[in-house]
Amino acid sequence: MKQLALPFADETYYAAEDFCAAPSNALARDWLARPDSWSNGRLVLWGEPGCGKTHLLHIWAKAHNATLLGGPELRGLIRPRGPVAVDDADILPEPTALLHLLNAAAESGYPVLMASRLPPARQSIKLADLASRLRASESAEIRAPEDELLAQLLARLAAERQLMLGLPVRNFLLTYLPRTAAALREAVARLDRITLDRGTRITRQLAAEIMQDMLDL
Repeated sequence: MKQLALPFADETYYAAEDFCAAPSNALARDWLARPDSWSNGRLVLWGEPGCGKTHLLHIWAKAHNATLLGGPELRGLIRPRGPVAVDDADILPEPTALLHLLNAAAESGYPVLMASRLPPARQSIKLADLASRLRASESAEIRAPEDELLAQLLARLAAERQLMLGLPVRNFLLTYLPRTAAALREAVARLDRITLDRGTRITRQLAAEIMQDMLDL
């Protein structure tokens, strides 16, 4: 089966009104609303890719006028001028850069929000001082999404592209795709593109085709 390559790069927007609140992310949302309660002024959101960590990070950063940084780009000495949010905080080419950032933020009394795939206690952090600071931070897990949350997200993604997904197509995608927001987003983007190319409606067979392409990658 021919693999479909997306001819465009989807730009992801992280508006607060587009976030799907659910029991799986309730703990994280509760902690984000109380930055004054974070241990040592730090909070680590953790969970599997696509669980909503980055979305919540952007919402919090905008609400608190925080500087948004990416772990893979952290290098050298960074002096924060206010609250800081660090995405992919467990992907660090220079662990000392995050250590310096945490120290500087603590000295200035600025909160730091981080997102990672694993909680600090389960990360392999070779820099002892950084490991101790992260483990002394508050942490909140975002659990796997519920069926209702995935269905809500799929409906919203389809509506954004003005796609009509019948019940058989929705049930098929929700049953057989990986249970992540990223998988749903890619499936909807592929359906959008292939229907434009072929001038056809979305059927269960078409959904099975794009899903097989995705799983073959």
